[in-house]
Amino acid sequence: MESSKTATFELAATADAEAWRKSDTMWMLGLYGTAIGAGVLFLPINAGIGGLIPLIVMALLAFPMTYFSHRGLCRFVLSGKNPGEDITGVVEEHFGAGAGKLLTLLYFFAIYPILLVYSVAITNTVESFMTHQLHLNAPPRALLSLILIVGLMAIVRFGKEMIVKTMSVLVYPFVLVLMALALFLIPHWNSTIFQHVSLAGSGKGLMMTLWLAIPVMVFSFNHSPVISAFAVAKREEYGDAAEKKCSRILARSHVMMVCTVMFFVFSCVLSLSPENLAEAKAQNISILSFLANHFNTPLMAWLAPVIAMIAITKSFLGHYLGAREGFNGLMVKSLGKRGKSISESKLNRITALFMLVTTWLIATLNPSILGMIEKLGGPVIAILLFLMPMYAINKVPAMRQYSGKISNLFVVLTGLIAISAIAWDLF
Repeated sequence: MESSKTATFELAATADAEAWRKSDTMWMLGLYGTAIGAGVLFLPINAGIGGLIPLIVMALLAFPMTYFSHRGLCRFVLSGKNPGEDITGVVEEHFGAGAGKLLTLLYFFAIYPILLVYSVAITNTVESFMTHQLHLNAPPRALLSLILIVGLMAIVRFGKEMIVKTMSVLVYPFVLVLMALALFLIPHWNSTIFQHVSLAGSGKGLMMTLWLAIPVMVFSFNHSPVISAFAVAKREEYGDAAEKKCSRILARSHVMMVCTVMFFVFSCVLSLSPENLAEAKAQNISILSFLANHFNTPLMAWLAPVIAMIAITKSFLGHYLGAREGFNGLMVKSLGKRGKSISESKLNRITALFMLVTTWLIATLNPSILGMIEKLGGPVIAILLFLMPMYAINKVPAMRQYSGKISNLFVVLTGLIAISAIAWDLF
């Protein structure tokens, strides 16, 4: 009788997972919206700068690289014994408390460099807009970056819920405008990129070009911070059938993601030459700011930088909240070791001061945005997203069922390539 009831329950759970609910659609769009942000505005530069062949290879890699890695992380979260356990709890369960602390540290270093990237990006975008569209003399860079970052951090004072709600609302018009711009560029498509089709990858070599571009792809398609909440929510909703449903939602979301982003990338690259893209990289601005200055079209000139500012603002705010949580966690653990404690309000003030000073300093110094992504953002994200779940498959009994797949080897190799980009300056 008991076995019959169990079988009936399992069949019901499987049937439940096969049906598509409104909540599944919301999560599909939520995952898509989390990934599509300001990082997409820098992808066409590195993706197209090496010529046609590397661009095609990257387009072919985009879906498997994004889907298999995020599915692996989702499976890792689902492997915990307790249904409501998030990624930190699962790491502690499988690898111990020390690994849980290390994960907190890695999350901070995965998010914090991206915050620095956006502090540079917003300063350069506004400076370019003032110079080229408003025909004004921009104030000294140190003053401009300070005004912008103080303004962005002032928005944080309105509260986390309002910021998250605002960001989720902004992402969809941003994507629609991005697609409209991609369509707008079609009449400007030219054959420049086809004239020098070569495996040489625009002088660097195909493998070298891909080596430096993969971390930017990891960064542009990354939505790992929300995977833990996604897995927990679906496990509560579907129980043991959560893994199959999560995989279906991820697949649909990633198809949307890759199709829209790569269409935008191809449209940008076909409208410009590799020399133009190299110029955009040298100017250290997003592709939208460069397009606004490149095409003598009033609509493009005004719309593109405004959309870029909205996207960067949205991404800065989201990553600030994540970086603050990570920094607060590190501070609490550090003080806890010494038997001390601190109030949340005081901790937030200390964190805000640290973030203000460091982001302002980096924005003033103006390091290469793509260089920071290649050497900091992409590699650290790759450790968490690509390597940790694959390591768990070989070490954690609950994940052994996923071992022996060719996709696991692909994820490991892609992760190692992204991480190895940090060694570029050593050679």
